[in-house]
Amino acid sequence: MVQLAGPGPRGAGARSPCQGWAALAAAPRRQHRRPGHALMGTMDFKTDASAVTINLLLIVRPEEAASKEKGQREGQTEGGRGAGSKGDGNGNSRSQPPQGTGLNDPCEQTPPITAGPDKGTQVTVEIHHEDTTPQLIKRLSLGKGSQRLRGHDNKGFQKTEAPRPPGAKDLHAYPWDKSSLKSMPVDLQQLKKLDAYALKVNVTNSVEELVKALLKQARTDLEKVRAIWMWICHHIEYDVVGYHNKSQLSSKPRDVLQMGKSICEGYAELFEHMCSLAGIQCKKLSGHAKGHGYKTGQTFTGDSDHAWNAVYLEGRWHLLDSTWGSGSVDDSFTKFTYRYNEFYFLTHPALFINNHFPDNSNWQLLKPTLTLKEFENNMLHNSNFYTLGLLAARPDTPIIRTVNGKASVSVDCRSGTLFMFKLKGTDEHGLMTLKRHGMELDIYPEKTGSHKLEIFAKPSKAEAADDVYKCVLEYVVECESVDRAMRFPKELHQPVGPSWFSERQGFLRPSHSQPVLHTNDGRCCLTFTLSKDISVLTSLHTDGSSSLSEDMGRRHVLQIHRRNQIELKVHLPHAGNFVLKIYSKKKSDPGNYDYIFNYLIRCLNTEVKWPAFPQSYSKWLQDYEILEPLSGLLPANRNVQFKLKMHGVAKVLVQAENTYPLTQNKGCWEGTCNTSGCREVFVMVHENANHSFYSHVLKYEVETQ
Repeated sequence: MVQLAGPGPRGAGARSPCQGWAALAAAPRRQHRRPGHALMGTMDFKTDASAVTINLLLIVRPEEAASKEKGQREGQTEGGRGAGSKGDGNGNSRSQPPQGTGLNDPCEQTPPITAGPDKGTQVTVEIHHEDTTPQLIKRLSLGKGSQRLRGHDNKGFQKTEAPRPPGAKDLHAYPWDKSSLKSMPVDLQQLKKLDAYALKVNVTNSVEELVKALLKQARTDLEKVRAIWMWICHHIEYDVVGYHNKSQLSSKPRDVLQMGKSICEGYAELFEHMCSLAGIQCKKLSGHAKGHGYKTGQTFTGDSDHAWNAVYLEGRWHLLDSTWGSGSVDDSFTKFTYRYNEFYFLTHPALFINNHFPDNSNWQLLKPTLTLKEFENNMLHNSNFYTLGLLAARPDTPIIRTVNGKASVSVDCRSGTLFMFKLKGTDEHGLMTLKRHGMELDIYPEKTGSHKLEIFAKPSKAEAADDVYKCVLEYVVECESVDRAMRFPKELHQPVGPSWFSERQGFLRPSHSQPVLHTNDGRCCLTFTLSKDISVLTSLHTDGSSSLSEDMGRRHVLQIHRRNQIELKVHLPHAGNFVLKIYSKKKSDPGNYDYIFNYLIRCLNTEVKWPAFPQSYSKWLQDYEILEPLSGLLPANRNVQFKLKMHGVAKVLVQAENTYPLTQNKGCWEGTCNTSGCREVFVMVHENANHSFYSHVLKYEVETQ
């Protein structure tokens, strides 16, 4: 190898970039010397981020030819000996016009200088800038019959080229374009067999033997890296004891393998060494990380605190972190748990920068790069955020300040995802709504100061293997003033209001799509289209001394069914905040009702005082309807008009102090009842004219005098 200070200007004999190896192979061969005459060779320039390649043809000459040609060489000028001259076939040289000094000059198809009958060889020489690391030459053959050297060590591994620094082709756009979680296409399904094989490899006597075993099933560079990655993530545990006593800790690959544990430095060094043995360019990187112990909004000073790797695959650098891919430690940092995390394998750099800030900004592999201050101020999106299909969160800074006692957060995602939140450990002081592609959350802290806000998410599919909520975001809410008017009943369940989830359960086209209903007179009405054959159960709840019993909570909501439409009439017993809960079950299912969703109903009118609806019995069918009286509390000593829509019955009676039959008129049963002398009024039906007994369907109460 020839290491020079820098590429410098190209001479007249140099080639422009597009005259690469193809031009060299395709050019016609010419003889430019007398027998025994040695030529300096041709130069073939190849563009790269940091290197230029020169192609030389060396000629092996008889010893006696050297002295004969010495005088001829001494007579040549400096300009006539290098790239600025061409032979004329008679041992002389003639000057050639220069081809320019830039690397982007137009190509001129100049044939390469070649030897005659002498046996020669081709040598590749790379010229690097002074501040870069040269790559090892893979092949060097020295004349006829010479040994082919491939840079093998004494254990049979091919030595790896020294890592080149990242260049323009390695960079990804920032911010993330939301296209892929990885920096290159990876078909995880196709890698399943290799993954399973790598997990079963049980070699711990030497790193070399381990790599040999892993590579038996790996063909491509990607597969080699994958096998190494999977083995380390499933066989090396984080050394929580060594972390607290680093002076006794070794991060040498051999020691890490034998101990089966290490800290991030050991993970990264083992990965780098194993990749090197496998012939893969790999580099250990160090920097700051938002890992265990990170506090929202903290700054980073001093030495780096984490290590990870970059690997060179398919002509580009990629990032990975086998420490974080292997598992996690508990809050007290005393126990490690294997919990494989696919996210940190070839992570897209625009996502990796969320919690990894390298000491050398070039290894961000981003354009533009982020400053440390930007890294500190940016919102932390952990791996759960992206693996659950989430795309963005607003605000995008970790600290939120309330405005008039309120702070708002929203999350975008690709498909239906379930969310929950905790503000200082409880979800009582907020209002979260599910959207088709995300969620919206309004927070109302009940005290001033700093509050920890955590957002959790889980897949909406019931068949999801890991059906638990995982923390995806953390904020710090700085509250300067409290909104005393925003207080939520304890019965309010998050999320609030109709959503894609309630649609999935059969509640379509809600008349009120917002989570909060405001009423001035204490009454409201909601309608839905039911897409399934379901039974619906509703109940009203509130807090404080005026809380409702279960029975009264149900009687303040009246259901009216018309084919596949359902109408819910709500009459509030007083002013305040109420929760309307909605449950359902299949009509054919004898089991319990399942909770679906709820609304928040607010009424500020202190004069509101609506009685409950009449109590209904099992014989009151779902498609029956009360037209009047709707109030379950009848005035005393009055004539009360009844109008009920019922079908399939022979007679209808109203039983008060006396019995009053209702008459059928256009599908309705109508009549009048006097409430004198009674405390209760019942509506009874005679289902079959041949039967002598009546069934109770409704019960009213009468006001006391």
